Amino acid sequence: MHIQQIHHVAYRCNDAKETIDWYRDKLDMKYLFAVSESKVPSTKEATPYMHLFLDAGNGNILAFFELPESPAMTFDPNTPQWVQHLAFQVKDEDTLKVAKSELEAKGVEVLGPTDHGFVRSIYFFDPNGHRLELCAPVATPEMMEKLVSVSEQMLVDWTKSKKALPHAAWVHEAELAKH
Repeated sequence: MHIQQIHHVAYRCNDAKETIDWYRDKLDMKYLFAVSESKVPSTKEATPYMHLFLDAGNGNILAFFELPESPAMTFDPNTPQWVQHLAFQVKDEDTLKVAKSELEAKGVEVLGPTDHGFVRSIYFFDPNGHRLELCAPVATPEMMEKLVSVSEQMLVDWTKSKKALPHAAWVHEAELAKH
């Protein structure tokens, strides 16, 4: 099996038009197309839905489902809000700074930038409550090589201990030293 890329990632939305308008206005995404049916093709479940598709760049598609006859949308109460998010990459830190200013000018509350060592990120929410991230890569090839080199051992050690590990602590050490 050889997977070429992600075709689309799908989330639920409260209102199809509000969602499309927000992503066009706030993130300049192009609305590609929609599919609407009264029966789910895969499960044959009888439920009307609207399936929306947005261009997230470089062949990536962000999709949403509006399900008007389903119970109100909620999020997993046992998973912290910061875990469940969708991250979009921007070109560089300057682009990230401009994006933050543009979002704030459009009335979006933005957290960050946050330094993760290998990326810098800003965070905000869409009208459905989905947490979004814009991130700019800042890692050198050497940094990425070092992260990759410890990744298998980290997985083994994490599986055994389920405790925070020191293998890649250096990624945040420089940022922590500033505070």
